[in-house]
Amino acid sequence: MNILKRLDAGEVVIGDGGFVFALEKRGYVKAGPWTPEAAAEHPEAVRQLHREFLRAGSNVMQTFTFYASDDKLENRGQTLSFTGRQINEAACDLAREVANEGDALVAGGVSQTPAYLSGKTEEEVKAIFIKQIDVFVQKNVDFLIAEKSGGGVTPCHCITAHISVSKCWSPGADIVGINCHFDPETCVKTVKLMKEGVEKAGLKAHYMSQPLAFHTPDCGCQGFIDLPEFPFGLEPRILTRMDMHKYAREAYNAGIRYIGGCCGFEPYHIRALAEELEAERGCLPAGSEKHGSWGSGLSLHTKPWVRARARRDYWEKLKPASGRPFCPSMSTPDSWGVTKGHADLMQQKEATSKEQLEALFDKASQGH
Repeated sequence: MNILKRLDAGEVVIGDGGFVFALEKRGYVKAGPWTPEAAAEHPEAVRQLHREFLRAGSNVMQTFTFYASDDKLENRGQTLSFTGRQINEAACDLAREVANEGDALVAGGVSQTPAYLSGKTEEEVKAIFIKQIDVFVQKNVDFLIAEKSGGGVTPCHCITAHISVSKCWSPGADIVGINCHFDPETCVKTVKLMKEGVEKAGLKAHYMSQPLAFHTPDCGCQGFIDLPEFPFGLEPRILTRMDMHKYAREAYNAGIRYIGGCCGFEPYHIRALAEELEAERGCLPAGSEKHGSWGSGLSLHTKPWVRARARRDYWEKLKPASGRPFCPSMSTPDSWGVTKGHADLMQQKEATSKEQLEALFDKASQGH
């Protein structure tokens, strides 16, 4: 059953989590470029993460193709032995292989492109999107997700023009929602506003949410990339599995039926979503075989004070400490005020020079 039939039937679809951050921590992605050559270079790592998300309850295997456009792969001096097509093809094959091990669908992840930030023309940007979409069409993915798109040229425009889409509302999306850069609370609130706008226009759509697994109440308009902790100091902000239960319930109550995650989401986070919505979905994931809901497995612990935590109300009321007595609870996000076409956002094939870095260091030290 395809994604729209599942959603039309009222099914709650659980998405997967964040491959870029998870594989960077495991040593298969380089922080900075964040490109997904691991799909071709280390397929066993990508395959294993897909399997862990499937076992945790994911109904969708999203291809590990974020930033697999050729212009990104050769940006700022990066030299790889794989093309965007090779990476996208390998990622599609891995996602399909694991999806076939369960009742899962494959979503092709259409990635943003740095060409847009550099002020390239509409036709140039569309051509980059279409190169990605060509692979997804040839590999027969079940549906497409246009990730983190914005501005005047979106992947949805290219998808609609490049594929025969009979059920669509302008500019061509059947499922609308928020992906990445913000925490669940912000994303759910935003999808509510989107839902109001769609309904006010007399249109119909399904709704999805794939937020960060980090608390970001203090971030700016560009999300967590403006936080001074991005990307190597974000761990104190990670959502607990109890936070995930809350997110799943709030998303469901908001009318969101495609509920997943992005950067920071690990398989245990996805399992928490699936467990919270057990009644609505009519099942638990395979991964729950080794997990007592709301700490019930702690009743087997040797220490009595830990056994006393084997109850839902304990974990729902807990306010976790960070263990960092000299750290603030909030940060002041960077705000450089640069947008598409600004000189600081112009991309280049050459490696960032020492002089360019020193200029950025000076700008940062002067408060931008």
